[in-house]
Amino acid sequence: MNAAPYDAIVLGAGAAGMMAAAVAGQRGVRVLLVDHADEPGKKILISGGGRCNFTNVHAAPDRFLSANPHFARSALARYTPVDFIALVDGYRIAWHEKTLGQLFCDGSARQIVTMLRNECAGGGVDWSLGESVDELDHADGQFRVRIGRKTATAPKLVLATGGPSIPQMGATGFAYDVARRFGLKVVEPRPALVPLTLGGDETLFRTLSGVSADVVASAGKGSFREAALFTHRGLSGPAILQASSYWRHGEAVAIDFTPDRAAGWLASEKRARPRATLRSAIGQALPGRLAEALADRIALDGNLADLTDKALAEAEARLSAWPFHPNGTEGFAKAEVTIGGIATDALSQTTFEAKAVPGLHVIGEAVDVTGWLGGYNFQWAWASGVACGKSL
Repeated sequence: MNAAPYDAIVLGAGAAGMMAAAVAGQRGVRVLLVDHADEPGKKILISGGGRCNFTNVHAAPDRFLSANPHFARSALARYTPVDFIALVDGYRIAWHEKTLGQLFCDGSARQIVTMLRNECAGGGVDWSLGESVDELDHADGQFRVRIGRKTATAPKLVLATGGPSIPQMGATGFAYDVARRFGLKVVEPRPALVPLTLGGDETLFRTLSGVSADVVASAGKGSFREAALFTHRGLSGPAILQASSYWRHGEAVAIDFTPDRAAGWLASEKRARPRATLRSAIGQALPGRLAEALADRIALDGNLADLTDKALAEAEARLSAWPFHPNGTEGFAKAEVTIGGIATDALSQTTFEAKAVPGLHVIGEAVDVTGWLGGYNFQWAWASGVACGKSL
């Protein structure tokens, strides 16, 4: 059977892959877009509660994690949230801004997938959906890909198959396997934007399952003010998901339960309400069940009038930097994205081509670039896809 010739084969019909294929196709490049799923953009469809948090107006390089924090600068500068919003507006897709610069469709995430499919159609992109890549070879400057009973060749191959997060959606480490075959290094992939689990003495906090509070959660160099949620397994909520990307096993996560309280607030409370208890004072700032649990752990009994200012200052300090020691995460099954991936030092930051393997490009989540929660990872998919698509 003769192989069908293309100029470029893109593996992975997610956000980055569809964007790269569309941009290249509209430049006259003959593109084959391949995905083992039976329809494209499955992660897009479930994102943002089905409304797709498609970008963030605050997208900037300092909101992305990578072993090389400068790698993302070029692509993000050349394709910005304003550029993607213009594309969305061109399709008359209604959208709104929620907190912290997050943009969502008013309607359905399917509108974004349909838009990308139409962009691909505008570039004459060929599709191969619902069949896995059975073989992948490279010889004489050509990549040869066998998909079921079909074979295709091209001088350019784009890895856009993402990372292993959300395996129930079909996600795998395929891109890493291919990269290693071609001698590219892979930074240890870990679950990111993921709930944390608690064990040992901290399991008692699981009894607070369903309780949430506005906090500042900190891990490593990351610090985020948003809601934290106690679960039957540990900690979740936006603040925790954000901090999880900076957390490493064995380290603590510090939670400031009283970010709006000025220093000395408990001593002031003692003077204003001397007969109040610590539990009732904390209850002014936090949900009752949480206030009770924290007061029990601090274990200062009696009225505030019976407690020294020093003891109250120590209680304040603990409430503003309460250390939790997670024993793990809920893993790739519950992770929104993967941190780590194919090392950026092997790739061009302008074309995403592998320096040692001409014609091989890597984009999107497969690369060691991970954004914050709230549309940042989609912006990276669009930006890396456009940069790659323009170079094919």
